[in-house]
Amino acid sequence: MSRDRGGGYGEAVAKELPDAIQVADRWHLMENASAAFLDAVRKSMRAIRSATGMPTITADLLTSAEKLRYENYLRREDTNAAIAKLARDGLSIKQIVRRLGHSRNLVRQTLRGGRADVFRTRQRSLDALFLEGQWSGGCRNGAELWRRLQAQGFRGSLRAVGEWATRRRRSEMASKQQLQRIPSARTIAHLMTINRNCMTKADAVVIAAIEAGVPSLIEARALVDQFHDMIRKKDEAKLDVWIANAKRSLVSSFATGVLKDRAAVRAAIIQPWSNGQVEAQITKLKLVKRQMSGRAKIDLLEARLLGTA
Repeated sequence: MSRDRGGGYGEAVAKELPDAIQVADRWHLMENASAAFLDAVRKSMRAIRSATGMPTITADLLTSAEKLRYENYLRREDTNAAIAKLARDGLSIKQIVRRLGHSRNLVRQTLRGGRADVFRTRQRSLDALFLEGQWSGGCRNGAELWRRLQAQGFRGSLRAVGEWATRRRRSEMASKQQLQRIPSARTIAHLMTINRNCMTKADAVVIAAIEAGVPSLIEARALVDQFHDMIRKKDEAKLDVWIANAKRSLVSSFATGVLKDRAAVRAAIIQPWSNGQVEAQITKLKLVKRQMSGRAKIDLLEARLLGTA
């Protein structure tokens, strides 16, 4: 029985089919490992700022959008300090929620160190490699970059490309002592997993400082790479050693989850089964639903899917 990583799926299968071999989906395993490294970077943001010598941010060097994010960060820091103080006084999460009126999830994230990222960003649809190539070729105008990106199929706004060009222009004037800002945790996680030759000068300086000042992140990155390699090469013999090493690192929570689901993870490494067909059907269903702006009823979805099958 190939399944997702959710605990509810494993419990349901164990209850209804106790003799079945459960196989954790390999794509989800690898995605979970990458997400664990991103979480490790988020928890290390304070150490990252100290390692790069930029514990404070110069607001004059930020774009308008970044200034808004920085102001939100300052408000989050006040909330984080209040939550941390109550936690040090011995209050439980439930008591802190009642005292401050925040959600349980927010309080839990704060206590786990997950709200220390200044410039939290979502994944962008910008083609950074294409833009870097155009920039290196001499095109420095945001509007012209946007038009060229549109010709490649980009559907985003001119503002998004203009802000990228502004950050790129400022990064060229940055030095080790005065960079305009620390990148977001997602950007740092991405930069730490690509070749140094693919980075700008400013990004390479930042990553080098992070690797020198926060060695625990290098260890976490190596462990995630080892896990991915273990899945790709079907090397089940290394699983127990990997779990033991990972439980003493920044990806310990992911290692704990793997240990709890060890039998299914081991089966994912040695068995040929996966959720590929199921995920493909889910993607098809979501595509049809989004074509109707998410307003499709069950009967209409059924008619469209069966009609096109």
